[in-house]
Amino acid sequence: MSSLAFLVTELQSLASESRRKHPEIREAAEKSLAILRSSPEQATASLASDNAQSDDLLRPVFMGCATKNAKVVAISLGSLQRLIALKAVPQSAVALIVSTMNNAMSQGVDIQLRILQTLVSLITNFPSIHGELLGEALLLCFKLQDSRIAVVSSTAAATLRQLVMFIFEKMVHEDRLESNDAPELSEALLPDGSTRALGPCAKDAFSVFEDLCLLANSEKPHSLKLEYLHKTFALELIESVLTNYHELFRKHSELLMLLQHHLCPLILKSLSDRHVFPLTLRCTRVVFLILKQFSSELETEAEVFLMLLIRMISEESEGVSSDHSGLRPVWTRVLAMEIMRGVCSDAELIRNVWDRYDAGQSGSNVFSSLIVALKRLVTEKPALLGVSTQMMGVGTSHAADGGLDVGGVAGMVATAASATVSGVVGIIGSGVGLSAQNSAMKVQCIDQLDKADSPPIPEAYVYLLGVQCIVSLCEGFASFTYPLYTSIMVQRPRSAGEPVVRAPAALDVLILPQEDPSTHHLNIVRSMVENGWPALLAALSFIISTNLSDELFIDVLSSYQALTNVAGMLALSTPRDALFNSLSKFAIPARVVSSLESYIEPPTPRTATSFTENFGLTAPVQAPGLSERNLACLKMLVSSALFLAGSLGESWYAILEALQNADYVLNVKGSQASANRRMSTPMTPGQSASGLASGEQGKVAHHPLLMDIDSESVLAAVQRLFDASKNLDDSAFQDFVTALCKLSSEMVQMQSDGGSLLESEDSLSPAALSPHRRRLSGIHLPRTLRQGDFGVERLGSVAMLNIHRLIYRAPEVAWNTTTNHLLWVMRLSSAPQSIRVQAARVLDEILTIVPRNLSSTGDLQAKVQRRVLDVLFKQIVPAPNVPATNTNTELRRMGLETLHQILQASGHTFIVGWGSIFEMLGSICKPVSLSRSHSVDSVSTLSLQETNRSKSLPLGYLNDRGYTALVKIAFQSLKLVCDSVSVLSPEDLRLCIKTLGQFGRQADTNIALTAAESLLWSVSDSIQAKRKDAEMEPEYSALWMCLLLEVLGLCTDARHEVRDGAIQTLFRAMQLYGATLTLDTWNDCIWKITFPLLDAISIETRLNASDPGVLATSGQSPDYAWDESKSLALQSIGSIISEFLVSRIMRLDSFPKAWSVFVTHIHDTVSLDRRNLSPPALLCLGKVAKALSGAAAPLQDKVSESWECVWKACSDMGSMVLQGGESQLSPRTNTARLHRAFTQESLVALVDVIRNIRAISLSQTGEEWPLQRLGRMMEILKGVLTYPHSPDYRPDIDGLTPVQVVVLDSIADINLKAPGVPSLVIRDLSEFITLPFLAAFHVPASPATPMATSSQKQVTYIGLSKKVMPLIVKLYMRFADDIEIYEDGTLEAVFSAYSIPIKLKYECPAPSKFGKDLPLWKTATTSFLQIVPDSVRRMVAFGDRISDVRVEGIWRQIIEVFRGGILADCTAIENFSLEDQEVEENFDLSLISSLEIDLVPHLGDTRVPDHLITLLAKVLHQGSQLYKSEMDPSRPDSPSTDAEKTSDDSRDSHDFEKVYLDIGTTAPGLLVPRERFSFWCFDLLFLICSSLTSDQETSRKRLTALCLPTLLDRCKTTMVSYVADEALRGSMPFPRVREDELLYVLRKLLELRLWPGTLWAALSELPSKFSNSQPPVDDTLSPSALIADVVKRSSVAHLFYFYSVLCEIASIPRKAPSAWVISNSLASQTRRGNSVQPHIGAVEKGDAVEVDARTLAREAMKVLGKEMGAM
Repeated sequence: MSSLAFLVTELQSLASESRRKHPEIREAAEKSLAILRSSPEQATASLASDNAQSDDLLRPVFMGCATKNAKVVAISLGSLQRLIALKAVPQSAVALIVSTMNNAMSQGVDIQLRILQTLVSLITNFPSIHGELLGEALLLCFKLQDSRIAVVSSTAAATLRQLVMFIFEKMVHEDRLESNDAPELSEALLPDGSTRALGPCAKDAFSVFEDLCLLANSEKPHSLKLEYLHKTFALELIESVLTNYHELFRKHSELLMLLQHHLCPLILKSLSDRHVFPLTLRCTRVVFLILKQFSSELETEAEVFLMLLIRMISEESEGVSSDHSGLRPVWTRVLAMEIMRGVCSDAELIRNVWDRYDAGQSGSNVFSSLIVALKRLVTEKPALLGVSTQMMGVGTSHAADGGLDVGGVAGMVATAASATVSGVVGIIGSGVGLSAQNSAMKVQCIDQLDKADSPPIPEAYVYLLGVQCIVSLCEGFASFTYPLYTSIMVQRPRSAGEPVVRAPAALDVLILPQEDPSTHHLNIVRSMVENGWPALLAALSFIISTNLSDELFIDVLSSYQALTNVAGMLALSTPRDALFNSLSKFAIPARVVSSLESYIEPPTPRTATSFTENFGLTAPVQAPGLSERNLACLKMLVSSALFLAGSLGESWYAILEALQNADYVLNVKGSQASANRRMSTPMTPGQSASGLASGEQGKVAHHPLLMDIDSESVLAAVQRLFDASKNLDDSAFQDFVTALCKLSSEMVQMQSDGGSLLESEDSLSPAALSPHRRRLSGIHLPRTLRQGDFGVERLGSVAMLNIHRLIYRAPEVAWNTTTNHLLWVMRLSSAPQSIRVQAARVLDEILTIVPRNLSSTGDLQAKVQRRVLDVLFKQIVPAPNVPATNTNTELRRMGLETLHQILQASGHTFIVGWGSIFEMLGSICKPVSLSRSHSVDSVSTLSLQETNRSKSLPLGYLNDRGYTALVKIAFQSLKLVCDSVSVLSPEDLRLCIKTLGQFGRQADTNIALTAAESLLWSVSDSIQAKRKDAEMEPEYSALWMCLLLEVLGLCTDARHEVRDGAIQTLFRAMQLYGATLTLDTWNDCIWKITFPLLDAISIETRLNASDPGVLATSGQSPDYAWDESKSLALQSIGSIISEFLVSRIMRLDSFPKAWSVFVTHIHDTVSLDRRNLSPPALLCLGKVAKALSGAAAPLQDKVSESWECVWKACSDMGSMVLQGGESQLSPRTNTARLHRAFTQESLVALVDVIRNIRAISLSQTGEEWPLQRLGRMMEILKGVLTYPHSPDYRPDIDGLTPVQVVVLDSIADINLKAPGVPSLVIRDLSEFITLPFLAAFHVPASPATPMATSSQKQVTYIGLSKKVMPLIVKLYMRFADDIEIYEDGTLEAVFSAYSIPIKLKYECPAPSKFGKDLPLWKTATTSFLQIVPDSVRRMVAFGDRISDVRVEGIWRQIIEVFRGGILADCTAIENFSLEDQEVEENFDLSLISSLEIDLVPHLGDTRVPDHLITLLAKVLHQGSQLYKSEMDPSRPDSPSTDAEKTSDDSRDSHDFEKVYLDIGTTAPGLLVPRERFSFWCFDLLFLICSSLTSDQETSRKRLTALCLPTLLDRCKTTMVSYVADEALRGSMPFPRVREDELLYVLRKLLELRLWPGTLWAALSELPSKFSNSQPPVDDTLSPSALIADVVKRSSVAHLFYFYSVLCEIASIPRKAPSAWVISNSLASQTRRGNSVQPHIGAVEKGDAVEVDARTLAREAMKVLGKEMGAM
């Protein structure tokens, strides 16, 4: 509400001010105040609506404005402004407001300013003001803008700009409106007479801009009611609109039409009429906007404007006087140049100008005209711009012929400006020059809008603008081209292996996609440079030679570089070369070189006089050299050449020539003049002529880019250019080297005397005869100045940098050019000796380095070596008729040293050219040393076959000293050749072998070994050489085989040192180079070397092998030495064949036969030689067989045949092992071979061979061997494991022997997935368990080394058994679900194996010698108990899938194991401590527990035969015996076999109805060792017959029916024997055990509850049948029989059948046995009935009570009576 408060204040002021003179206004104001105060919110809301209240509120405002009182009017306008700001004015009042302000406009300045403020607020707050109303509002501003009061006029002008901008801004907003929000359209008349429907805002903008154009052209506006408007102001408004809303104009064609029909004609007219500075200034600004923003839309108009500007620029240069009446003043040209500078700065605009006006045939060539105009402009006043003395170098005379000749200076300027400026002959003075500080305006002319007249313009300003235009053009070319060039040529995607592009070639625009806009613009730039370069070059070359400031110099030099680079990038060779040539002239002025040649250093330093004193008329004090600007040009030249290095081609020549001159000036002569240069006080290099004229010597600030320019940095840049040669591609590098050689050739020829130069015999320096000169590119060089050649030196450095290019590229690229040039310089006798030696040194360095960097692979090696030796040959072997001068001798010496270095570093790699080497070496020798015929006959080299070199005799020598030096070097080289025989050809090898033979005759005592080793190296290196030439392969192979055969002869030498050395040499050679041998050579190696060697050595080794007692064990024995040789041969043969089996030997056609022979050799060695040769033979076979695994798919058939052959041999050797070493050969076999024991090492090797071939078979087929073969393999492994005759057994108690380890590893490798394989493996492993008990043996002592019995070795197999027992458990668990192991008897074999140690128990051998391992029987018991529960459950699960026979067999073995464990002899335990006895008894409890928990529930299965169940009951019966009769001392724990053979119907022998009491004895009996264990067995027997456990009822009933007779028999025996013995003993007490046994039986019988009917079934003929259901009671029986039948079906039927005995016990007259027992002893059994696991042997808990036998018997009778119905 603050604005409302201000409004109230304004109204109060209005009422106060008008209360006297205008009471009506006061009344209206007070009324308004009353309305506002009564309801401010309602009043504010009603202000914007047309009603009576709004009229009352606005009335005092309008009335106040109508008065003539300025104060009242001001207050009223302020109130009105407040209302407008509150947007509280109704739309209908806007027109009245405008009218009111129009009426008040005649008031004072304050009122007018207030009106302008109100207008801005009104129009901006009411966007709906359009059309005439808007025009009236604008008209007020226009009128006020025309005021003579400056503040009002300027404020009105600013208001107008703001309002016009707002009008166009509304048009922009209107364009953004959605179609549904679009305003109503109205027709607008366009300049071409047509109409168009426009929106209100668009129409307003269109009308305002049209009227502005009309007013600027002095025409009557269409909308504004304005008669006149200043053209300058109208143009300013137009410029503002175009500047801010050019995008809007491009979108609306009607606005563009205004530009085309009104604005452009107006501008053309204004620029064509008399020039007034303010108007022309604004016109040119508008022109710039049109060119910048609308050149594409107004193409024709833009062309006209451009040509007009170009004509304005060109007028002065066309010789038109500027002061001629009616012509344009100077400032028009400046304005045009400033506009053109802006145009040139827009690179895209310039490209479009070319595309529109120059590219076509009918165009006006705007760009070409512009370039020409700019060139003419900058060159029209050379006197004004002056000449840069720096560009002529330092220390040179600037006047021609010692005087200041104007024509000469004009000639210099003309030369610098190029031929197009040859007409410049103005008066040349020092000139003021150009600089951005002195030549430019502080504010550019086109920005001085406040000036009515043109400002003072420096005379050089227009030329500065011209320079800037040219610089902008060049930079525009570069800024567009360089990124595209980089992306296309440098950063383009590369294929795999393609190197990074570091020196790209020029851009071929034709191969680019033409539809791409960037390609189109590249074509434009290319055409612009191609057509405009002459004018640009002329302009740049002139400008750079003028007196420029450092900043401008750097800009112009950068433009030089930019234009050069663009021309190079776009493949414009002509402009590029012209630019390079021009730049090189500025970099190395010819005057500097010529002055430097004639410069003579003064004898003493002198003080430099001033420039004004000398004035160029005397010789310069300072030494000639390059100025900073020369160095900058040189650096820029190098930079451009480096950038364009990949595309320069033949242009390299000019660049290299410039670099040569720069090197000469900076290095050669520069170093000579440096001292004097430091002593003198020269003109500061950075000073310009203008600086000298203004007295600023020594104070000129350097440009930053000129600060670091010195000779060192420039030379470093030059070096970088040469270093960059390694980045060039081959074609570019070829051009570079060709240009360098061409330059060097010209320079060398220039210093040559055409044959008139003679060399001194005693001096190596040439004698100077006359100052011979040749002109080279305008430079005079005396031959005496060049001690070395720039081209030769740089050629060497470039070659070193590109050594790989010389090697791996075609010789045409660089090799031929480089070497031919250097050879030409060397052979040029007229050339200075220093240059010839320099060329030789460079050439020799190249020839030395190339072989070192040459790869030894591929076909390129021979070619490069041939090239190197051919060039060296030309240096060493002189041409005919060449005089033997000192220089020639020196060159030959250098060549021989180079040959020595090559051979020393790279001789071992040479594969060709040895003929050339021998010829070079032979050329040094005198004819008497070796006749030519002998040399030709003995040496047939490739070089002699390839070329027709003349075989001239060696030349004479000037003195013996030179000859001695040459021969010494040649001899050293010959020694190196002998060390590199490996690369010689067959012919060369023969020559070298002959030479080695000659030296061998003069050798020391080791000559034999040395000769053999030399032959070896000759062979190895010749193999390397043979791979290069397939045609020579047979000859090389024959030579190599010849050498091998020669070595083979030494392999059977009587001296074992020579023999063994030869064998090692032979096979080392084969191994070293086997990979390079051909198949034919390998075939020869196998049949001519390997097998004959074995045959020859085998003859020797078998001479004494027939004697069974002879063992070649003595190191001094000849037989031992021969065995060692054969062992070495076998090891070497194994290594050779295994390494090359797959890659070479298997590919032989004779491989099957060779393999068979090889395997036969191994077999014969094992079977016929002494046993100490068996291990190496078998290791050899194993190593070779293992190599078969690396064979590729095409060789798989041979692999199969090979391992099958090995398997047959292994099977045969396995038979020998299985026969125990006792050969069962045919009768023809010598009987002396019948006993040769296999060593353990031999057996391990044999098993390794089998493992290897099995692994190969598995990897080849992916399948395991057939079961039959695996069975054979397991048989062999078992034979190896149990072989009894080895002389070298190791202890096997605590660990496994190597044989056992390898056998188990072999078994572990077997794939157990195939059917039958698990059973086979588990069965054989089960046999291994039994070995300690069935196959252990003592090793017989050797006759030669008898030993004491105590130390006799024993093979125990204990460690093996300990390892295998748990292993079988793992295997069973893995294959427990495989029914095959149950069906084929495997499980029976396992249980049978475990039963042996379990039966032996304490009689088993000790489990360890040093450790504390578990006893074997415990390990067996633990393993057995891990398998049994699972196997029983799985048998039940398999059901009928296992045959009855197998079920019976498995159960038989299980029961047999339990029988062995329960009835084992435990007498040894009596010697144990009580604690140990208890531990042992508790361990045995596990057997009872397992039987109780795991077997009893399943033992009653119907498939288990009755006799097996009965057998288990009898085992428990026997195990429960607490004592044995002294009359039957047989061990009760070892039941006789008769018990096993008892008939199934043995139960019939028991008659429970009749108890015999006529037996008895008083003997106490013998106690068993383990009383508790016997009671546990008794417990288990009772538990089996009890009904307390209710699970698996059917099975348990059958088990009870079959076991109950045994239990009753056991109990009957105890009770009957007690009754009988008691009658005999009388008062004699019984042993404790007898009493405990009786009490135990009575208590257990009293507690026992049978399954109903089980006793009836047990006494029947078919107990299994009636165990679960009995036939009904036969009521026809007699009462007694009926009672008996019924009672037998009772759960206490057992008491009925013991009735008689119980009566006897109950009626014993004497004291009956008694004992304290636990009262709730049934608790444990009760818990079993509640699904709690039985726990036989568990400690019983409860209250102790005393019981006796008589009481227990009576209790039993009571239970029986109760069961029978007795009360």
